[in-house]
Amino acid sequence: MGEFKVHRVRFFNYVPSGIRCVAYNNQSNRLAVSRTDGTVEIYNLSANYFQEKFFPGHESRATEALCWAEGQRLFSAGLNGEIMEYDLQALNIKYAMDAFGGPIWSMAASPSGSQLLVGCEDGSVKLFQITPDKIQFERNFDRQKSRILSLSWHPSGTHIAAGSIDYISVFDVKSGSAVHKMIVDRQYMGVSKRKCIVWGVAFLSDGTIISVDSAGKVQFWDSATGTLVKSHLIANADVQSIAVADQEDSFVVGTAEGTVFHFQLVPVTSNSSEKQWVRTKPFQHHTHDVRTVAHSPTALISGGTDTHLVFRPLMEKVEVKNYDAALRKITFPHRCLISCSKKRQLLLFQFAHHLELWRLGSTVATGKNGDTLPLSKNADHLLHLKTKGPENIICSCISPCGSWIAYSTVSRFFLYRLNYEHDNISLKRVSKMPAFLRSALQILFSEDSTKLFVASNQGALHIVQLSGGSFKHLHAFQPQSGTVEAMCLLAVSPDGNWLAASGTSAGVHVYNVKQLKPLPNDKTLLYNPFPPTNESDVIRRRTAHAFKISKIYKPLLFMDLLDERTLVAVERPLDDIIAQLPPPIKKKKFGT
Repeated sequence: MGEFKVHRVRFFNYVPSGIRCVAYNNQSNRLAVSRTDGTVEIYNLSANYFQEKFFPGHESRATEALCWAEGQRLFSAGLNGEIMEYDLQALNIKYAMDAFGGPIWSMAASPSGSQLLVGCEDGSVKLFQITPDKIQFERNFDRQKSRILSLSWHPSGTHIAAGSIDYISVFDVKSGSAVHKMIVDRQYMGVSKRKCIVWGVAFLSDGTIISVDSAGKVQFWDSATGTLVKSHLIANADVQSIAVADQEDSFVVGTAEGTVFHFQLVPVTSNSSEKQWVRTKPFQHHTHDVRTVAHSPTALISGGTDTHLVFRPLMEKVEVKNYDAALRKITFPHRCLISCSKKRQLLLFQFAHHLELWRLGSTVATGKNGDTLPLSKNADHLLHLKTKGPENIICSCISPCGSWIAYSTVSRFFLYRLNYEHDNISLKRVSKMPAFLRSALQILFSEDSTKLFVASNQGALHIVQLSGGSFKHLHAFQPQSGTVEAMCLLAVSPDGNWLAASGTSAGVHVYNVKQLKPLPNDKTLLYNPFPPTNESDVIRRRTAHAFKISKIYKPLLFMDLLDERTLVAVERPLDDIIAQLPPPIKKKKFGT
């Protein structure tokens, strides 16, 4: 495997944003996730839970609801009062529409996927028709006295349930009139609370409505009579979210104590056809509030304030007990937030609204394998570059020579020239950027720092020549005719002759930078360049491949070679992230 001197970096003070809501798409087996900074991520659960797409956040967007409609169309709504649809090919917002009801707290697509409901701050429930290009307002339902915090359609599409403060309303979709209003109990541990917030509702085929509320209760209602059927007190704090399986034989709820509860519909007795809802399994995989849950055919999904996205497999639903059956906890984004200048031993850290440039520490000490060497010079924080405006930074990169920094938001692209004089550093922005460099999804410098590769959200790949303090546009690889496939990943060969790009369709395109042209497909095996010679055939075959695995560094955000014998590894311990979050609800332990 070879010996390396490793810079073990832990001063990247990155804290992911908390998870606000999730939406599962059963047709494509994809999960949409919204975070508190407005970022929306899409995970492909069939492709090793890879985060294949993301939409950067914005200071003015506080997303409160996500939903899929018409198969592959994704919508969100939030406290700015707007409904947005996302372009899943170009990776941008297709349009935003004001619902004119104040902040939007809830949203749900009809079972047919052709209509969209939103619940607003002013107590209105608004119905929109989903057209091929946009959404169109259809009508308002009877206005309620308080904000609409949760919504659910009956599977037939004829009625909806709406959760508010202190009550649940049932509406007839055809007339828009409220047919029932069910008052929830304010009692909490024997004490009457000032108000009870209905955080979530679920409307089942048999007319049962399941509600979760701030009094720690899961309640079952008969929508035909408007009466309470059964109540479960499951927490000493809010029950904040609910999701039901498509078969309606189980559901999952999340609490402010960090606990996830699983309910299942089981026979009353072994020989009985009558069934009842039973709380079967509690799970404690979160340290803070579980703000949102989802239910896939084989797993319970949860997320919240502690930033973790947790997939808990349902073992009775998993056919093959392999890696897919393991518990998964995703904390960090599946995109690189760190870049490296090998020549100057610099690291560029990307945050939501600023960049930090650090010089690595150094040592003159020596030691044997596994030793920790003392630093003769500590790491230096050289630069804090803050972006202007409310948009999050999408991508950033520092050139290998350390003389260039580039970054982009949704609407602006920035390129800076860096000059070093002893321990001082100066920064000069390159002005008058061309229109085609208005925004980038991915940025990469060539190994010799003479070229900049920019992937735009229109599918084009631009090559820019860098010289002194100026630049020149050399070429643009255009997407195939009729497609607008955004390129999310870039890699360039060390000699700068080949550029690889991967887009939203999961294909990989390889370009010849010198001849400026999609190589044909090729299957190349990667072999170990230094195989053992004085070993048996079995060992030689086992070590023939070029890949080795080390589990020393984790959670690992970045790793790169600085030279042939030096590595840099950037870790972010989870305990350091949890320490910067607001304190969780303290639960009373037995005997105290």
